[in-house]
Amino acid sequence: MTNPIFFGDPDAVRAAGAGSLFVLEGAEAHHAVAVKRLAPGEPVDIVDGSGRRLTGTVAAAGPSRLEVAVESVTEENEAADTLVLVQALAKGGRDEQAVEAATELGVQAVIPWQSERSIVRWRADKAAKGQLKWQGILTAAAKQSRRSQIPVAEEMLDTKALVRRLADVDLVLVLHEEADGALVPAVEQARRRCGGRPLSIAVVVGPEGGISGAEVELLRSEGAVAVRLGQHVLRSSTAGPAALAVLNYALGRW
Repeated sequence: MTNPIFFGDPDAVRAAGAGSLFVLEGAEAHHAVAVKRLAPGEPVDIVDGSGRRLTGTVAAAGPSRLEVAVESVTEENEAADTLVLVQALAKGGRDEQAVEAATELGVQAVIPWQSERSIVRWRADKAAKGQLKWQGILTAAAKQSRRSQIPVAEEMLDTKALVRRLADVDLVLVLHEEADGALVPAVEQARRRCGGRPLSIAVVVGPEGGISGAEVELLRSEGAVAVRLGQHVLRSSTAGPAALAVLNYALGRW
């Protein structure tokens, strides 16, 4: 069984080495002691959220303080290929479900998308609050899935801004129920086009009403590829994670 992980102060995690004593304080320490009930002698990992992992055992535990005897330090570089989820805002928390699952499936970043047919609207200060909430979901999901790197929640974009953001991405996959293309062949073609080097791939998922024809055409005019996942229509909460699962296999991550 993998060790439970907790996020430490990045500077402190970077400064720690094998044989040192790392002190975790605050909310993370409280969670480790009061919720997880970690006790001296139990294994634990401390990560900085950017790939550095301290592995050790609990030396002492207090109400809001956890002392860890560091046994090893690992610098973890995640898969060379970069995965980004562009998730349209959706009602009923389905967008948040997708973001959470995407973290478990190895995505590096998520982009909230204000699409034409999104019923949910983030306006003014709500956009900043929404981005912050999504970042919290990503952090919690990274912790649950034992990831040492936390995905980034980027700022919300409308369609025109999204096209600009994706201009330098190697492969933009637009999930659309009327598309004729398939995901795996699109990845294989992109790999050949890019000479076998690591790819940056964005998966674009629409809201409950789907992506409008105008949006699909705009994205395709900028090089995006429309693909369909199977014979059935997937919900906004399901489509992105399903595509990411297929990509993990196609890219050799799994």
